[in-house]
Amino acid sequence: MKNNCHYLAALTIISMATTGASAQDSVADLMAADTDTLRSELQSRFDAALTLTNDQSIILANDARYMWASEAKVQCAIALGYLKSNTRDQTSIEKCDFAFKRMSILPPPVVETPVAQPAPPPPPRRAICDQREPTLVFFEWDSYDPSPEATQTIGSTVTTARECGWSAFSVVGHTDRSGNNAYNDALSLRRAEAIANLMGSLGISPGQITISARGEDNPRVPTEDGVRSPQNRRVEVTVSN
Repeated sequence: MKNNCHYLAALTIISMATTGASAQDSVADLMAADTDTLRSELQSRFDAALTLTNDQSIILANDARYMWASEAKVQCAIALGYLKSNTRDQTSIEKCDFAFKRMSILPPPVVETPVAQPAPPPPPRRAICDQREPTLVFFEWDSYDPSPEATQTIGSTVTTARECGWSAFSVVGHTDRSGNNAYNDALSLRRAEAIANLMGSLGISPGQITISARGEDNPRVPTEDGVRSPQNRRVEVTVSN
């Protein structure tokens, strides 16, 4: 069994040593794949990342795989959300694939010695705790019901909030430019409220959440009036300590 583990670790290190061209080839293969194959590949990466973030031996250890698994889970969920609208978002696909590869690197084995060692310092603050990029969740056209992918993404954000001590959340709803302004203002508010309610069901106090709605006024991707855009049908969640 130990030999198998050493063999797998060696294969992982060798594969990650070629992250330059091979990583580009991997993403190129994903982008060139048919929709069903791409969805399957993204889902398998998401499922693997979800499993790793629920592994107590990883959670309780000072193990960089947890950070990369958390990132893979978020980015793969975003890519899957785009794919529901037949949109191949290369940025999230690249981040999903890259984080998936990084989370597969096994940490070096701990060499125990009989010499007494001083207590290790507290684990460093994980890089994800300092991120200030908003969490994005996307919606079907004319809908304010969170998708399963959105639920997974918000769940990951709430879990990280507990670990990082985040205590304030700004939840902002948006729409694309189809429909009139008054309708889109109301729809974007419903989307923000739906995500805030989801966060509340996961343990975030309503007093920690600020809700606002921008309608179609702040598109992520500029479009002509009346155009349906899956990237603009979103809620952005920003966190702070």
